[in-house]
Amino acid sequence: MPNECPHLHTAANQDGAAILDVERGVISTLNRTGAYVWQRIERGETIETIASHLARETGQELETVERDVRDFFEALNRKHNLGS
Repeated sequence: MPNECPHLHTAANQDGAAILDVERGVISTLNRTGAYVWQRIERGETIETIASHLARETGQELETVERDVRDFFEALNRKHNLGS
């Protein structure tokens, strides 16, 4: 997971986050929801746990949120080689 990715550096605030991949020279900017998900991924939370909390907080259907969180993680993994 990202904890094992020393090539990634994150800066976050109330508006979102930015991930700098120093190996590839790539920056990803995240909105507030993306930052929420990313910070929990960094803590080692599972996609299922993140989706469950996010669905509860937003009132959205769990299946939809879980699919979106999984898609988000897979896109970041392709872009930044998260190692899992």
